[in-house]
Amino acid sequence: MPIVAQSTETTDWVSRFADEVIEESERRAPGKPVVVASGLSPSGPIHLGNLREVMTPHLVADEIRRRGHQVRHVISWDDYDRYRKVPAGVAGVDESWAEHIGKPLTSVPAPKGSPHPDWAEHFKSAMIESLAALGVEFEGISQTAQYTSGVYREQILHAMRHRGDIDAVLDQYRTKKDPAKAAQAAKKQGQKPVDEAELEAAEGSGAASEDDGSSGAAGYFPYKPYCGNCEKDFTTVTAYDDASTEMTYACTACGFSETVRLSEFNRGKLVWKVDWPMRWAYEGVVFEPSGVDHSSPGSSFQVGGQIVGIFGGKQPIGPMYAFVGISGMAKMSSSRGGVPTPADALKIMEPQLLRWLYARRKPNQSFKIAFDQEIQRLYDEWDRLDAKVADGTALPADVAAHSRAVGTAAGELPKTPRPLPYRTLASVADITAGHEDQALRILSELDPQQPLGSLDEVRPRFDKAEAWINTHVPADQRTIVRDEPDHELLKSLDEASRQSLRLLLDGLAGHWSLDGLTHLVYGVPKVQAGFSADATPKELPPEIKTAQRTFFALLYHLLVGRDTGPRLPTLLLAVGQERVRALLGE
Repeated sequence: MPIVAQSTETTDWVSRFADEVIEESERRAPGKPVVVASGLSPSGPIHLGNLREVMTPHLVADEIRRRGHQVRHVISWDDYDRYRKVPAGVAGVDESWAEHIGKPLTSVPAPKGSPHPDWAEHFKSAMIESLAALGVEFEGISQTAQYTSGVYREQILHAMRHRGDIDAVLDQYRTKKDPAKAAQAAKKQGQKPVDEAELEAAEGSGAASEDDGSSGAAGYFPYKPYCGNCEKDFTTVTAYDDASTEMTYACTACGFSETVRLSEFNRGKLVWKVDWPMRWAYEGVVFEPSGVDHSSPGSSFQVGGQIVGIFGGKQPIGPMYAFVGISGMAKMSSSRGGVPTPADALKIMEPQLLRWLYARRKPNQSFKIAFDQEIQRLYDEWDRLDAKVADGTALPADVAAHSRAVGTAAGELPKTPRPLPYRTLASVADITAGHEDQALRILSELDPQQPLGSLDEVRPRFDKAEAWINTHVPADQRTIVRDEPDHELLKSLDEASRQSLRLLLDGLAGHWSLDGLTHLVYGVPKVQAGFSADATPKELPPEIKTAQRTFFALLYHLLVGRDTGPRLPTLLLAVGQERVRALLGE
């Protein structure tokens, strides 16, 4: 029996949306499960910006579950979308993949070396694995399966019968908004890239009708067949009869043409701005967020709000969500050719931290996910929040965000039994370079009163920190302890510097723990200046800080040959007493 997490009603943005969604669901479909939705296109790596499309409704759905309501979180995999272009930086893919442009994503081969049967499944599988690690419960719906099995047949025929009504809605915007200018404006405003269909329209590709539908001599049609010969969507409907559903189309890519009965034909799809509202009506979606690109005048969410009524449905409640940035992305881009994915983030951070980043900000607030040194500060902030929640001093909204991060309505996510500071674990992983016995020795000495018995006590956090060190810290910033003392530097020291080293060496044995060494290294400059080692910053003149920085730089030069490095207490523990004494000239 799952442990139902406590509801966090009325304390944060998630709760407020949950209130609204429950009320609206009861109004629209009383007694039925609440339906929230996300849509993802597996056209390439599904990145951390796309994750907000999932996490926003997930958090709301989870709050609704906590309150005892039934809820469906539907993720529509837009795997029947056209393959629009060859993405840069995807391993095993080259320009030869351009021959597949225009085919459904599920008809494109997976990147070379992939165990998956097609392009869409390759990228879907990585996201599904990440969502499982994040505790996201959802119902995945393949749009390829829906369309090719005829599930949407009545909806397609309905759209074709009402094509004039749909065209009239779309026509309100065609003369008012240039999609190319809209795309440029979005980029200038720092928004996330427009969705595949709207970007396609903006670029004026051969299949721009994926956005609105095609208009020609035979009139407007909101349906796009895939060619029966080349499988591509460079097609134009040239004739259609409502009574018989006979449809004739021609392919400009290969010259193929055929006449079919649409009532029996399953190789095509409604165009994007019609497809999305059709699904709202079909699934009974009450809540679905949209990115800034979908929410501007004339874009798909706004237009869909008018078209959904043609299908007998209502537009979902849908907050606009803002941009998700990446710190340290430039380094990442050089290796991947694109922004990082949830799987990339989960290699270096625990699921709780990643969930918290999405939970603590309102959907319309942008935020950054750190792949650089900033990740250490984020972890420090998370650990402080964890401590405040434990002792009851956290603010209600922070308690709510923490609760949503550590678990779901089904129970808590797996966690590190002994969560030592991330920056400490990263420093130890850096210094020990994969030697687990050395890592265990150092970590055991951090707190001699409670020595670590096994690295399993600090996993998976230790593994995440080690992965971060190995993949995101440049080689010239890694820590390499000197093999021999720097005799020239030691000989050149003045009497004050020699005295500072003597004070440190004399205190090593009695302060050999993380807290003890912290007290010692900060205390040496105080004692030298005639103050107590316990003196607080308020009791000390400003020049003490300068003396401390000078002392720290000296220790770094003598231990690792440069003026910065890991926190000195951690570094000293890692090097070990005997070697520290040798390198400091004892």
